[in-house]
Amino acid sequence: MTHPTLRIVAVSGSLHRPSSTTALVAALAAAVARRLDAEIELVELAEVGPGLAGALERSALAPDAERAIAAIESADLLVVGSPVYRASFTGLFKHLFDFVDQRALTDVPVLLAATGGSHRHALTIEHQLRPLFAFFQALTLPVGVYAASAEFEGGRVRSADVLERIEAAADRALPYLRAVPAPVRPAAF
Repeated sequence: MTHPTLRIVAVSGSLHRPSSTTALVAALAAAVARRLDAEIELVELAEVGPGLAGALERSALAPDAERAIAAIESADLLVVGSPVYRASFTGLFKHLFDFVDQRALTDVPVLLAATGGSHRHALTIEHQLRPLFAFFQALTLPVGVYAASAEFEGGRVRSADVLERIEAAADRALPYLRAVPAPVRPAAF
């Protein structure tokens, strides 16, 4: 039995280009895509952020920001990452997800990632990102990947430990990507 093409949407919460966060989420998405038939769409906050910044409701979003939200809402797998800023994800990253329909991500697998200056910020995945996606009733995957600035070189992940964790995250994601989610019922919210 052949499986349909998996639609992976990788979201980088970085406000800069080039970005270690973007490199990390792209590496995670690529690791999953090597294991399954998948297409990857990259959403970079550095690109769509200006179309979000002044919007207070979805109808006020710029077209590129609206396309990014629609991509997120239609993903079979989300790979999301943010640089750690003041002990959390970036404010514009949160603002992006404020526009996502609260039922759109129910049971959608989400692979979490974060980057920062040192490993002191690694628990941001557990204390900030997991609760955000719990609100959406998304399925946060077991292995999150954190990487510090020193683990990148030339815009790519260079640390053997981080590369191994990326592979482990992709391996551990597979059983969740083949499951068929239960129907979403409005009463469940």
